[in-house]
Amino acid sequence: MNGANNMTTFQDAVRRQESLLALPERKALRWLACRMPRWIHPDHLTLLGFAATALAGLCYAGARWWAPSLPLVNLWLAVNWFGDSLDGTLARVRGTLRPRYGFYVDHMVDAFGAVFLIGGLATSGLMSERVAVSLLVAFLLLAIHTYLATYTDGRFQLSIWQFGPTELRILLIVGNCYAYARPVVRVFGRYWLFFDVAGTVAAASMFTVLVAVVARQTVQLYRAERI
Repeated sequence: MNGANNMTTFQDAVRRQESLLALPERKALRWLACRMPRWIHPDHLTLLGFAATALAGLCYAGARWWAPSLPLVNLWLAVNWFGDSLDGTLARVRGTLRPRYGFYVDHMVDAFGAVFLIGGLATSGLMSERVAVSLLVAFLLLAIHTYLATYTDGRFQLSIWQFGPTELRILLIVGNCYAYARPVVRVFGRYWLFFDVAGTVAAASMFTVLVAVVARQTVQLYRAERI
């Protein structure tokens, strides 16, 4: 009985997407969703996005032995965008939304995908293990913040400071192209792996953002629930 009550009282969170490319991306996804064959379902796209992330991770790992494997990562990132971004839009266009199922499955897939992707980088020889771990921890902590903020606010923030998954994919694609041409860069008179430099900057940026958004969320909740 409790389970049934929970089913009827569940309220979907309000989605907020304020990234740089949100408007044109939303239009493009709706255009694609309206033209998808009926036999393609949102779950198919979710699986496609996850498989693409796993293959991107394998291509990163393969770059250790075959350098042209690195540009192939960009292909799988594009396929991941198609599957991961379009599944929810397709469900909304067809009126087949399953808010709890979609939210849970999508973000567990994202978490596993991050492990595959960054794990591939860590074994590629293009990024040191310590930087990869720092990057993964920062990503997962930001994800945890987002999910907890969704629960406590009833609003699902898909982007932070105008950066969302699509913008991050584009940055990663640009980084892959640069690393393919120049895997080692000179910084402060020393030579470093390009992805170590980029990964350190990315991890430091994410930790900085994390501290800021956690502090803001904590203050907002404290003010909303004063004793």
